[in-house]
Amino acid sequence: MKIVIIGGTGLIGSKTAERLRKKGHEVIAAAPKTGVNTLTGEGLADALKNTEVVIDLANSPSFEDNAVLEFFQKAGRNLMAAEMTAGVKHHVALSIVGADRLPDSGYLRAKIAQEKIIRAAGIPYTIVRSTQFMEFLGGIAQAGTVNGTARLSTGSLQPIASEDVADFVTDAALAAPADDIIEICGPERARLCDFAARYLKAIGDSRTVIADPDARYFGTKLEEGSLVSDKHPRVGRIGFDEWFATTPRK
Repeated sequence: MKIVIIGGTGLIGSKTAERLRKKGHEVIAAAPKTGVNTLTGEGLADALKNTEVVIDLANSPSFEDNAVLEFFQKAGRNLMAAEMTAGVKHHVALSIVGADRLPDSGYLRAKIAQEKIIRAAGIPYTIVRSTQFMEFLGGIAQAGTVNGTARLSTGSLQPIASEDVADFVTDAALAAPADDIIEICGPERARLCDFAARYLKAIGDSRTVIADPDARYFGTKLEEGSLVSDKHPRVGRIGFDEWFATTPRK
């Protein structure tokens, strides 16, 4: 089966492509660097010829509110139109757990706009909403750091390893379209501030972490359950300690 992965050269895309190729599928890793650009439409028609499944893992190059919304709306419409023309049978997209609960976040508003375009297109689909990746714990800590102190939210986090995300995305691509949202998460749940502190300690970073219920998470305030799933999520197998022990540090 021919499968096109939009964003196929990125963190999740490269791992998903590897899994699908090992299962014997023809995989096209589509990205601007390989001549396929969903924002401009360049290369889409040729890449999608004889394609049965498209996996959309693309991300906006800018996280500014207007730019990210424009990216997901324009790229989403271009991609769905090209898929309709090509006769694609299943569209799989990676989204974010809690996106519909945090309207103050411009990025998450853009992801919800992307989901709406997918549902309205008429192509059978599966939307995989994931909790935050463990690989981004350092970035979360850094985003909340001022003058050497990380002031971070007490909202819950249930981070997932990218290896597990790739497994779940692969499974979704090879299954029948759900025409619905499925949610995935890691096996451990704790406060965001505590996960960040655990990560910093593991890498030998001595900065102070302050638990602050009012701390902003990339511009938005979290409630206790904003970023976690209680909708019977599919749970990954890799906990923090295993992830940390097996993931190379840059």
